Amino acid sequence: MYTSQTNQLIDQLASEGQFLLLSRRSSELFTAEKDPVEFTLSNGTLVHIVAPGIIAFTPAEKGNKAIILSSGIHGNETAPIEICDQYVVDILTCKITLGHRVLFIFGNLPAMDKATRFVDENLNRLFSQAHSSASVNQNAYECARAKELEEAVAQFYNAPLSNKVQPANATPQDDETRYHYDLHTAIRPSKNEKFAVYPYLHGESHSKEQLSFLLACGVDTFLLSGSSTTTFSYFSSRQFNAHAFTVELGKVQPFGQNDMSRFTAVNTTLRQFICGEPLISKPYNNDDMLIYRVNQVINKHSDDFVLDFSDDLPNFSTFEKGALLAHETGAEYRAQYDGEAVVFPNANVALGQRAILTVVPTTLD
Repeated sequence: MYTSQTNQLIDQLASEGQFLLLSRRSSELFTAEKDPVEFTLSNGTLVHIVAPGIIAFTPAEKGNKAIILSSGIHGNETAPIEICDQYVVDILTCKITLGHRVLFIFGNLPAMDKATRFVDENLNRLFSQAHSSASVNQNAYECARAKELEEAVAQFYNAPLSNKVQPANATPQDDETRYHYDLHTAIRPSKNEKFAVYPYLHGESHSKEQLSFLLACGVDTFLLSGSSTTTFSYFSSRQFNAHAFTVELGKVQPFGQNDMSRFTAVNTTLRQFICGEPLISKPYNNDDMLIYRVNQVINKHSDDFVLDFSDDLPNFSTFEKGALLAHETGAEYRAQYDGEAVVFPNANVALGQRAILTVVPTTLD
């Protein structure tokens, strides 16, 4: 039996839907040490609060998809947080009814409060067990949080009707297709405003259906990763065979300062998707989108690492072959092809972490 405090919490969530606000202001309400909070909404949707900022929904009539929408992996990337927060409010207050199981993850709660990318460690470099590496601060909030998020994903994909956390290699649910859209905004502006990183698939085929779906979301540019990484989307893709993407929706803005009209397509399409409504998407056509393959992953190895272009250079700016992109003690990094473009340049990363991706155009067969 729940305590009167828990029952009041459930009533408050069902009437106001402010799960994220409560997670940020009163995270102790949802800590793992407490009994799991589960309740059923008036439309039959089962609500399972996994931890602060992590909430799962199972509709009365469960569809054939298991969908994860994550946001706030970097705490200052506010537009996706605001979009997903509104979904959760509308689900809890029964303004919308889901058609499939959905897990919402609001990643770095302390960084949201500080309006920073992270507190101690870059959370999106800590998955696939990187949180246990000797190269990171084991006492960092982000290390414990990455482990908690991995366990939440495993639980959601492998044990839909149980609180038991399954191992990462557990047998998939045969009747569900898995999806994970990790929603971000970028530090700097982009020539192609909305783009997605497709994790390395280890020889498996890329899904043209998924590219068409993301195009309906307003995402028209795709980066095909060529190696394993420690990002959240790669974790879900590799460990659980999910259709997973890191989706960049624009430039970082403070809370309340996003022009939400710029997110109409993604907001509407994702809402239709989680509600099981018909989707309108064009058949795949290479001409409708820009596809790049990653050519260079340039890591920072010295404190004197410097980018050899301006700090406000937009993502996807191109260079001629041989152009100097960055340098540090003992190394220079240059474009290897005419038209090679830079993405995610950031000289202020920790030693050993990626400072630049370079990409070149490609197509899918």
